[in-house]
Amino acid sequence: MPAVTTPKTKKGDFFVDYEEKVFPDVKAKPGEKALVTFHTVAFEGSIGLVNILQAKRLQKKGFETSILLYGPGVTLGIQRGFPTIGDEAFPGSQNFAGQLTTFMDGGGKVYCCRFALQMLYGHGEHSLLPGIIPINPLDVLDCILVHKDAGAFMIHTWTV
Repeated sequence: MPAVTTPKTKKGDFFVDYEEKVFPDVKAKPGEKALVTFHTVAFEGSIGLVNILQAKRLQKKGFETSILLYGPGVTLGIQRGFPTIGDEAFPGSQNFAGQLTTFMDGGGKVYCCRFALQMLYGHGEHSLLPGIIPINPLDVLDCILVHKDAGAFMIHTWTV
């Protein structure tokens, strides 16, 4: 068998070039809006966290950014913890709460469909993270249309 002559990697090494940027760093023009919609279950994959991070990135670029949680997406906005609310039962178990709270603290708005919250997942508005705005299920489409009419950049993610 041939000998492997490549040096072993160690903590702090890179596998890829993190410095090179191919595209220009686009910033929002004054008044530009963005909307990120979530139809995904908390802890069932990475897209919920990725969408929050995308929303935070849009916010940092100067977009007036909103998040819409509907369908199973409402599960990202529910207060969690074990043994008590807010406790981190395992590392990362409060990622959604922490990221959404940071997003809202930065001026972002998070909307949550009341139908999915109550009918689909058995929660009330008191279950939501502080700052999340509960909305009528008829507002879900109108939220998207209002952002469309404002010329907002939108990211829609749908997983089941």
